[in-house]
Amino acid sequence: MEEAIDLRQLMGTLKKRFWLIALITIIAATVSGVVSFFVLTPVYEARTQILVNQAKSKEQFYNSSELQTNVQLIQTYNDIIKSPAILGEVTKQLHLDMTPKQLSGQIQVTNSQDSQVAHIVVQDTNAKLAVKIANTTAAVFKKEVPKIMSIDNVSILAKAELNESLSPIKPQPLMNIAIAVVVGLMLGVGLSFLLEYLDNTIKDEQDVEHVMDLPVLAVISIINEDELTGTSMPAQSIKPVREETHGV
Repeated sequence: MEEAIDLRQLMGTLKKRFWLIALITIIAATVSGVVSFFVLTPVYEARTQILVNQAKSKEQFYNSSELQTNVQLIQTYNDIIKSPAILGEVTKQLHLDMTPKQLSGQIQVTNSQDSQVAHIVVQDTNAKLAVKIANTTAAVFKKEVPKIMSIDNVSILAKAELNESLSPIKPQPLMNIAIAVVVGLMLGVGLSFLLEYLDNTIKDEQDVEHVMDLPVLAVISIINEDELTGTSMPAQSIKPVREETHGV
Protein backbone atom coordinates (compact mmCIF):
# COMPACT_ATOMS: atom_id res chain seq x y z
CA MET A 1 0.00 0.00 0.00
CA GLU A 2 1.49 3.29 -1.09
CA GLU A 3 1.89 6.01 1.47
CA ALA A 4 -0.18 9.12 0.93
CA ILE A 5 1.60 12.45 0.82
CA ASP A 6 0.61 14.56 3.81
CA LEU A 7 0.93 18.25 2.92
CA ARG A 8 0.82 19.21 6.58
CA GLN A 9 3.74 16.90 7.23
CA LEU A 10 5.69 18.43 4.34
CA MET A 11 5.02 21.95 5.61
CA GLY A 12 5.97 20.83 9.10
CA THR A 13 9.29 19.54 7.79
CA LEU A 14 10.01 22.84 6.04
CA LYS A 15 9.02 24.80 9.16
CA LYS A 16 11.13 22.64 11.45
CA ARG A 17 14.23 22.99 9.27
CA PHE A 18 13.64 26.56 8.16
CA TRP A 19 16.89 27.62 9.78
CA LEU A 20 18.82 25.14 7.66
CA ILE A 21 17.18 26.31 4.43
CA ALA A 22 17.79 29.95 5.31
CA LEU A 23 21.41 29.29 6.27
CA ILE A 24 22.23 27.47 3.03
CA THR A 25 20.51 30.18 0.96
CA ILE A 26 22.39 32.99 2.72
CA ILE A 27 25.73 31.19 2.32
CA ALA A 28 25.09 30.57 -1.40
CA ALA A 29 24.10 34.21 -2.04
CA THR A 30 27.07 35.53 -0.06
CA VAL A 31 29.59 33.33 -1.86
CA SER A 32 28.12 34.28 -5.24
CA GLY A 33 28.25 37.98 -4.41
CA VAL A 34 31.85 37.85 -3.17
CA VAL A 35 32.99 35.91 -6.24
CA SER A 36 31.09 38.19 -8.65
CA PHE A 37 32.28 41.47 -7.12
CA PHE A 38 35.81 40.66 -5.98
CA VAL A 39 37.08 37.53 -7.77
CA LEU A 40 35.83 37.49 -11.36
CA THR A 41 37.42 39.96 -13.77
CA PRO A 42 34.94 42.24 -15.62
CA VAL A 43 34.66 41.58 -19.34
CA TYR A 44 33.70 44.35 -21.79
CA GLU A 45 32.18 43.99 -25.25
CA ALA A 46 32.64 46.09 -28.38
CA ARG A 47 30.99 45.51 -31.74
CA THR A 48 31.16 46.83 -35.29
CA GLN A 49 29.11 46.17 -38.42
CA ILE A 50 30.26 45.58 -41.98
CA LEU A 51 28.42 45.06 -45.27
CA VAL A 52 29.98 42.81 -47.90
CA ASN A 53 28.93 42.60 -51.57
CA GLN A 54 30.37 40.87 -54.59
CA ALA A 55 32.35 42.86 -57.10
CA LYS A 56 30.11 44.60 -59.65
CA SER A 57 30.36 47.18 -62.33
CA LYS A 58 28.57 50.52 -62.22
CA GLU A 59 26.12 49.39 -64.89
CA GLN A 60 25.17 46.25 -62.97
CA PHE A 61 22.09 46.39 -60.80
CA TYR A 62 21.14 44.18 -57.90
CA ASN A 63 18.87 41.26 -58.56
CA SER A 64 17.39 38.59 -56.35
CA SER A 65 19.85 35.88 -57.38
CA GLU A 66 22.83 38.09 -56.62
CA LEU A 67 21.40 39.04 -53.25
CA GLN A 68 20.83 35.39 -52.39
CA THR A 69 24.41 34.57 -53.41
CA ASN A 70 25.76 37.30 -51.13
CA VAL A 71 23.71 35.98 -48.23
CA GLN A 72 25.01 32.46 -48.77
CA LEU A 73 28.61 33.76 -48.81
CA ILE A 74 28.23 35.47 -45.43
CA GLN A 75 29.42 32.38 -43.54
CA THR A 76 32.49 32.30 -45.75
CA TYR A 77 33.21 35.92 -44.94
CA ASN A 78 32.76 35.18 -41.25
CA ASP A 79 35.38 32.43 -41.44
CA ILE A 80 37.76 34.72 -43.30
CA ILE A 81 37.44 37.40 -40.61
CA LYS A 82 38.58 34.91 -37.94
CA SER A 83 41.33 33.44 -40.10
CA PRO A 84 45.06 33.95 -39.37
CA ALA A 85 45.32 36.01 -42.57
CA ILE A 86 43.18 38.72 -40.97
CA LEU A 87 43.83 38.31 -37.25
CA GLY A 88 47.57 37.94 -37.76
CA GLU A 89 47.63 41.44 -39.25
CA VAL A 90 45.43 42.70 -36.40
CA THR A 91 47.81 41.40 -33.73
CA LYS A 92 50.72 42.94 -35.66
CA GLN A 93 49.15 46.38 -35.95
CA LEU A 94 48.00 46.50 -32.32
CA HIS A 95 51.18 44.83 -30.99
CA LEU A 96 49.11 42.25 -29.13
CA ASP A 97 50.92 39.70 -27.01
CA MET A 98 48.81 36.81 -28.32
CA THR A 99 48.54 34.51 -31.29
CA PRO A 100 45.84 34.82 -33.97
CA LYS A 101 44.25 31.66 -32.55
CA GLN A 102 44.05 33.19 -29.07
CA LEU A 103 42.59 36.38 -30.51
CA SER A 104 40.02 34.33 -32.43
CA GLY A 105 38.67 33.07 -29.11
CA GLN A 106 37.76 36.66 -28.17
CA ILE A 107 35.95 37.41 -31.43
CA GLN A 108 32.52 36.34 -32.59
CA VAL A 109 31.21 37.04 -36.09
CA THR A 110 27.45 36.79 -36.50
CA ASN A 111 24.77 37.93 -38.89
CA SER A 112 21.01 38.05 -38.89
CA GLN A 113 19.05 35.62 -41.00
CA ASP A 114 18.96 36.56 -44.71
CA SER A 115 21.18 39.58 -44.04
CA GLN A 116 24.40 40.71 -45.68
CA VAL A 117 25.46 42.64 -42.60
CA ALA A 118 28.09 40.94 -40.43
CA HIS A 119 28.57 41.85 -36.76
CA ILE A 120 32.10 41.67 -35.34
CA VAL A 121 31.82 41.27 -31.56
CA VAL A 122 34.95 41.46 -29.40
CA GLN A 123 35.19 40.70 -25.69
CA ASP A 124 38.12 41.72 -23.52
CA THR A 125 38.88 42.68 -19.94
CA ASN A 126 40.08 46.05 -21.25
CA ALA A 127 37.24 48.10 -22.74
CA LYS A 128 39.56 50.34 -24.77
CA LEU A 129 41.42 47.37 -26.22
CA ALA A 130 38.13 45.65 -27.15
CA VAL A 131 37.13 48.72 -29.18
CA LYS A 132 40.52 48.82 -30.92
CA ILE A 133 40.40 45.14 -31.82
CA ALA A 134 36.87 45.42 -33.27
CA ASN A 135 37.66 48.45 -35.43
CA THR A 136 41.05 47.16 -36.55
CA THR A 137 39.60 43.77 -37.50
CA ALA A 138 36.96 45.44 -39.68
CA ALA A 139 39.57 47.71 -41.32
CA VAL A 140 42.00 44.85 -41.99
CA PHE A 141 39.22 42.69 -43.44
CA LYS A 142 38.17 45.51 -45.76
CA LYS A 143 41.76 45.90 -46.96
CA GLU A 144 42.71 42.22 -47.29
CA VAL A 145 39.53 40.53 -48.52
CA PRO A 146 39.88 41.74 -52.16
CA LYS A 147 43.14 39.79 -52.31
CA ILE A 148 41.44 36.65 -51.04
CA MET A 149 38.10 36.76 -52.92
CA SER A 150 36.60 38.68 -55.80
CA ILE A 151 35.15 41.36 -53.56
CA ASP A 152 35.73 45.07 -53.77
CA ASN A 153 32.67 46.43 -52.02
CA VAL A 154 33.14 46.22 -48.26
CA SER A 155 31.51 48.93 -46.18
CA ILE A 156 31.92 49.57 -42.48
CA LEU A 157 28.45 50.51 -41.29
CA ALA A 158 29.19 51.19 -37.63
CA LYS A 159 32.47 51.48 -35.76
CA ALA A 160 32.92 50.40 -32.17
CA GLU A 161 33.03 53.33 -29.76
CA LEU A 162 34.37 53.69 -26.25
CA ASN A 163 31.70 55.23 -24.05
CA GLU A 164 32.27 56.41 -20.50
CA SER A 165 29.09 54.63 -19.46
CA LEU A 166 30.27 51.33 -20.92
CA SER A 167 29.60 48.61 -18.36
CA PRO A 168 30.94 45.06 -18.35
CA ILE A 169 28.73 42.36 -19.85
CA LYS A 170 29.96 39.82 -17.33
CA PRO A 171 29.98 38.95 -14.59
CA GLN A 172 26.45 40.04 -13.73
CA PRO A 173 26.44 40.13 -9.91
CA LEU A 174 22.70 40.56 -9.43
CA MET A 175 21.91 37.73 -11.83
CA ASN A 176 24.50 35.49 -10.21
CA ILE A 177 23.15 36.23 -6.73
CA ALA A 178 19.57 35.54 -7.86
CA ILE A 179 20.64 32.21 -9.33
CA ALA A 180 22.56 31.39 -6.14
CA VAL A 181 19.46 32.14 -4.03
CA VAL A 182 17.35 29.76 -6.13
CA VAL A 183 20.01 27.06 -6.01
CA GLY A 184 20.45 27.57 -2.26
CA LEU A 185 16.71 27.20 -1.68
CA MET A 186 16.62 24.02 -3.74
CA LEU A 187 19.59 22.55 -1.88
CA GLY A 188 18.16 23.56 1.49
CA VAL A 189 14.75 22.07 0.80
CA GLY A 190 16.27 18.90 -0.63
CA LEU A 191 18.60 18.49 2.33
CA SER A 192 15.73 19.08 4.77
CA PHE A 193 13.62 16.33 3.25
CA LEU A 194 16.64 14.02 3.11
CA LEU A 195 17.37 14.53 6.81
CA GLU A 196 13.70 14.02 7.63
CA TYR A 197 13.67 10.80 5.62
CA LEU A 198 16.79 9.48 7.35
CA ASP A 199 15.44 10.39 10.82
CA ASN A 200 13.84 7.17 12.09
CA THR A 201 13.41 8.21 15.72
CA ILE A 202 9.95 7.99 17.32
CA LYS A 203 8.78 11.36 18.61
CA ASP A 204 5.02 11.15 19.17
CA GLU A 205 2.04 8.82 19.17
CA GLN A 206 1.58 9.21 15.42
CA ASP A 207 5.05 7.76 14.89
CA VAL A 208 4.14 4.78 17.10
CA GLU A 209 1.03 4.04 15.06
CA HIS A 210 2.81 4.62 11.75
CA VAL A 211 6.12 2.85 12.36
CA MET A 212 5.22 0.10 14.85
CA ASP A 213 1.66 -0.40 13.66
CA LEU A 214 0.42 -0.51 17.26
CA PRO A 215 -2.55 1.28 18.80
CA VAL A 216 -1.86 3.98 21.36
CA LEU A 217 -3.61 3.20 24.65
CA ALA A 218 -2.53 6.23 26.64
CA VAL A 219 -0.35 9.30 26.44
CA ILE A 220 1.73 10.57 29.36
CA SER A 221 2.23 14.29 29.17
CA ILE A 222 5.58 15.83 29.94
CA ILE A 223 5.51 17.58 33.31
CA ASN A 224 8.23 20.05 34.06
CA GLU A 225 9.76 20.74 37.46
CA ASP A 226 7.79 23.94 38.02
CA GLU A 227 4.50 22.11 37.64
CA LEU A 228 5.63 19.43 40.11
CA THR A 229 6.59 22.07 42.65
CA GLY A 230 3.25 23.81 42.23
CA THR A 231 1.25 20.67 42.97
CA SER A 232 3.19 19.71 46.10
CA MET A 233 2.29 20.91 49.58
CA PRO A 234 3.88 24.22 50.56
CA ALA A 235 6.67 23.90 53.04
CA GLN A 236 5.26 26.55 55.37
CA SER A 237 1.97 24.66 55.83
CA ILE A 238 3.76 21.80 57.58
CA LYS A 239 4.18 22.50 61.28
CA PRO A 240 6.66 20.47 63.27
CA VAL A 241 5.28 18.71 66.36
CA ARG A 242 7.30 19.35 69.51
CA GLU A 243 7.11 17.06 72.52
CA GLU A 244 6.49 19.10 75.66
CA THR A 245 7.64 17.91 79.09
CA HIS A 246 5.88 18.95 82.27
CA GLY A 247 7.42 19.07 85.69
CA VAL A 248 6.11 16.73 88.46
